[in-house]
Amino acid sequence: MNLPKDIKTVVQDAIDEDVSNGDITAELIMADTRRIARVVCRDAAVLCGTAWFDETFRQLSDDCAVTWHKNDGDRLEVNDIVCSLEGSARALVTGERTALNFLQTLSGTATITREYVNHLRGTKTILLDTRKTIPRLRSAQKYAVTCGGGDNHRCGLFDGILIKENHIAAAGSIPAAITALRAKFPDYSIEIEIESARDIDPAIAAGANMLLLDNFSIPDLRAAVEQTRARVKLEASGGIELEDMRAIAETGVDFVSVGALTKHLRAIDFSMRFLTRDRDV
Repeated sequence: MNLPKDIKTVVQDAIDEDVSNGDITAELIMADTRRIARVVCRDAAVLCGTAWFDETFRQLSDDCAVTWHKNDGDRLEVNDIVCSLEGSARALVTGERTALNFLQTLSGTATITREYVNHLRGTKTILLDTRKTIPRLRSAQKYAVTCGGGDNHRCGLFDGILIKENHIAAAGSIPAAITALRAKFPDYSIEIEIESARDIDPAIAAGANMLLLDNFSIPDLRAAVEQTRARVKLEASGGIELEDMRAIAETGVDFVSVGALTKHLRAIDFSMRFLTRDRDV
């Protein structure tokens, strides 16, 4: 679970969006006031987003310390204390929503990913994410997928070849598309979207390394596995629901990609509250 390199800039953008010229309401707090706070999780979840949370308060003040009681990838139960904070009261209230937005969103991605992964246990099939991510949060959400136990597909258009239906239409045919890209990028693995069993053999003959089987039924997936006989890797995709995962994996496909991991997520409920002075951290 390697952290993305763009955390600092993503957090800065989020702070700029929320704070802009300053937090007007925070002016009611004396500048030298210090407070202690706790973050509690109100849902059963998988934690993700601690680095973005930390970076939020680091950018707002050099007088905020965060102590984590859980780590990214940990399972959370209802009312678990996730972390404690101590420092500038102004910075704590100013950064609260931005920091919790990262935590709730990325934990939502990690949590749904874990649910899908659990349905694949005992099979050889690997869960992949897609490029259907929240704008500006792709690297963060892909990190969250790994915290939930899934794997990343390509990060963007720049680091992998996936020939889809419009590419094929523009090139004229499946063999033409594969041949053209193989000539330009001989060292890249080539994956191509397949919408019918009749396209499988032409794609393999043209040199495809991996086939994306789009909206194939369970029987058709099973037939494709038999037809290819491990000559290429197979990825099942297309509106796949949680309840379908086990049956899909049992067809023998190598991968299943699910856009819902990053686009249909439910945010996890976290709450941050100042402690009264007579309570311990």
